[in-house]
This record gives sequence, structure tokens and C-alpha cells, in this order.
Amino acid sequence: MTGVLEPYPPMPNTASPLRLVIFDVDGTLIDSQDFILAAMRRAFALAGHPAPSDAATLGIVGLSLPQAMEVLAPGLPGDERDRLVQLYKDSFLALREESGGEAVAPFYPGARAALERLDGAGYLLSIATGKARRGLDQMLDSHGLGRLFTGTQTADDAPSKPHPGMVLNCLAATGVAAAEAVVVGDTEYDMAMARAAGARAVGVGWGYHSSERLRRGGAERIVGNFAALDAVLDEIWEGG
Repeated sequence: MTGVLEPYPPMPNTASPLRLVIFDVDGTLIDSQDFILAAMRRAFALAGHPAPSDAATLGIVGLSLPQAMEVLAPGLPGDERDRLVQLYKDSFLALREESGGEAVAPFYPGARAALERLDGAGYLLSIATGKARRGLDQMLDSHGLGRLFTGTQTADDAPSKPHPGMVLNCLAATGVAAAEAVVVGDTEYDMAMARAAGARAVGVGWGYHSSERLRRGGAERIVGNFAALDAVLDEIWEGG
């Protein structure tokens, strides 16, 4: 022996990377269709404009309200569009109060259990929604779910989907690489937002956009229920 200590061979890196699942809200976690439609009808009536069809209204879910109103009422002056945005917000809040202040929309079957399950498995969870901050906070508070999310992005925090800003903000807040993040949503805007940020995209089959629109936006998987989500996430991160 020479008395010289040989270095130990390098240890393999067995630590799992941080992985982030970013959820949309309306049409993905909660079934807010009835309240969205009722609030939109009321807003257009108060503004003195013909209400858009239900299909048209559901087609813009996911966009921030100014962008949504541009689609639903093209050609309106900016001040009238802004008035419609405010009337919609006021109408939604009024509907909530008329319901006795209870949560205005229920979770889809299996949604809450899936969030708890993913959190327990060590995934980081975030939200990226076209809802305003006030509406999201009320929803999370009423259901007691704020503790599950490392961060939330709303229409008040970043440009409207499909701009990647919400996802990029979630990545920056958690330090997760884009390749280790999956966006779960029900609209083509969610899918396109994910792709633009370099994240993976999983569509849900129970929301407001068709499977065709989800694929057009960039969905690489579409799940039919929350029970199937865990296996799809495993497949994605295993390179499937």
C-alpha cells in the first residue's frame, strides 16, 4: 500500500427529477358550464347585445375575458368590450351570491381524489387558468384546496392563453424544467400554451373542447377520466 487514498467511484444520481403538473380549472377540475353560460347571457342582455350561442361561449372558455369578448363580439369598440368584461364579472359574482355564497361549480368526478393522490406521490401541482385572481381564490378557499398547489397563475398574472407566460411563470417558481412539466386542460388553448412553453400536453375528454380541437392544439394524450391520468403521466415521463 502506498498510503495514497484512491477516490471513491462517483455515485450514480438516483434522485428523481422534480415533476410538475399544471392544471386548468374551468372544464378540467370544475364543471362551471351552467354558471359561465348564465353569466354570459346576463352580461350581453345588460349591455343590450344579442347573446352568443352556448356553443360559441363554451368555445372561448380558457381565454382571458378581453380576448374572449373579442371573439364573441367582434368589431365592438374597446370601451364597449371592456364594459362586457365587467358585466360578465359582475354577473358571475351575482350568480354566486344568489346561490347563497356556496361554491358555484362542482368538481368533476375523481378530480379532488386525483389532486390528493398526485400530491401524495410527490408531484408538484400548479394552476394556470383564464379566471381572474379573485374568482380562483374564492374557488380554492371554498373547497379548501389551496394547500395542494405550489403556485397559481390567472388572467391577472400573465397574458391570455395560448401565450406560454402562465406555464413559464410556473416553471420559474418551482425550478422545474419544461420537459418535466405537463399541462392538463380541456381546451386547445391549454394545449397550445403547453407546447409553446416546451411542456407536455394532456387533454381531458370531459371539458368544453372536442378531442379534435385538443389534438389540433397539440395534445399528445387525451384521458377519459381522472382515474386514467396517473398512468398517462407515467407513460409520458417514461418516454412513451
